[in-house]
Amino acid sequence: MVKLNRIYTRTGDKGETGLGDGSRVPKTHPRVEAYGAVDELNAAIGCARADLAGLGDGPIAELDGALSRVQNDLFDLGADLCTPETDADLGYEPLRISPDQGARLEAEIDALNADLEPLNSFVLPAGERAAAQLHLSRTICRRAERRMLTLAAMEGETVSQAALIFVNRLSDYLFVASRWVNRQGAGDVLWTPGANL
Repeated sequence: MVKLNRIYTRTGDKGETGLGDGSRVPKTHPRVEAYGAVDELNAAIGCARADLAGLGDGPIAELDGALSRVQNDLFDLGADLCTPETDADLGYEPLRISPDQGARLEAEIDALNADLEPLNSFVLPAGERAAAQLHLSRTICRRAERRMLTLAAMEGETVSQAALIFVNRLSDYLFVASRWVNRQGAGDVLWTPGANL
């Protein structure tokens, strides 16, 4: 169990941080960039949830519950990324993203998407404030995915397939969730190609 009773440790004052296996790396290391982007994504989803709070109960509350599960899963993903895969005995079993977490997202995408009309144009990140925040979350999710792929491409580094699938599905989920929120209110704002030429 995590126990935080001191917030500052002074161990990172020289630009390094500790990983879950006890090793130390520069704070600019691609592994730190990857789980840092996941942390930023989690905060953005928190902002979207705060905006959802003003939109009522019922289905909105169900979406909020789903986003709460996503936030918890993102801490799982951060823990996964923070602990490099190794044959060494860490003294504990590292937390890893499960394929079931990605499969749950697929089921939730299908459920939300069933209420939506097919798109005939790209969607602008607009409409309800919560929907726009979900679009922002989606773009941060795509950046987190790129950081994870950069890490996975490095010699000697590994990112599990389950983690990569999860983050890829999550960006799709956030897109569909933003459309679903807009359907409850203002509706999608569609791109009009060349509208201002």
